[in-house]
Amino acid sequence: MEKNSEKKQELKIRKMSREEAEFAVEMAATEGWNPGIHDGELFYEADPEGFFIAEIEGKPVGCASAVAYDDFFGFLGLYVVKSEFRRKGIGRKLTEKCLGYLGERNVGLDGVVENEKKYQKTMKFLSAYSNLRFEGRGGGEVPEGLVKISAVPIESLLEYDRKMFPAPRSDFLKKWIEQHDSYAFAALETGKLKGYGVIRKCKKGYKIGPLFADDRITAEKIFLALRASVPGEAIYLDVPEPNKKAIEIAEKYMMKVMFKTIRMYSREEPLIKLEQVYGVTSFELG
Repeated sequence: MEKNSEKKQELKIRKMSREEAEFAVEMAATEGWNPGIHDGELFYEADPEGFFIAEIEGKPVGCASAVAYDDFFGFLGLYVVKSEFRRKGIGRKLTEKCLGYLGERNVGLDGVVENEKKYQKTMKFLSAYSNLRFEGRGGGEVPEGLVKISAVPIESLLEYDRKMFPAPRSDFLKKWIEQHDSYAFAALETGKLKGYGVIRKCKKGYKIGPLFADDRITAEKIFLALRASVPGEAIYLDVPEPNKKAIEIAEKYMMKVMFKTIRMYSREEPLIKLEQVYGVTSFELG
């Protein structure tokens, strides 16, 4: 009887199917991370090989994602184990699976503050900076001088995005800016892209991300357009703490900090224009 019982409790970690990506999103929702309503599909398609599910006796008990953007950079996210199965080594096994998949890449993650020391000790990750999640309300008017993102040539958008993100993400970005239940604006100056932003519907309210811009004035205009697109709704903005101008915009419009995460990397911090990141795309995919 004991042997059969042990066999039933055997942990299995395998690749997730597209349909099971919704399980990961629901797990994220139970943790209070407020994912977007289309995140399951969009996240999974970023790298279908990098989503993993942990099972005991055929029942899902945890999940994690490891998106390989290219041969040099990957990102860990959607790392959740059901509360009743924690402290049993499941998280460690999921982590091993993810890091094994990502190999020698520089790997990023946004970890909750209480796990920072653990990631430093057990995974040897290095802390880079904090991200702050702000909450506010939608409303106001769309400023003049902006265009819908569909008016921007995709090649220009991808080239611009690459300055603020550590790897190319063309397939993901093309779908991200066209997702249902979202709004996206861009700023152009003599045909040159100066910034863009997206706001998408989430389990609760709407979340802005990314919000990239050359300067504060441009960032604020795009922010106001996104904010005006969802009047009366709760809105959220994830800001890198080193970008003080981004924090000033959030505070100017009476947004309040809900919580913070720690951006960490397995190697060095990537060389990106962090001062132009006014809103992180997502804590799950970077």
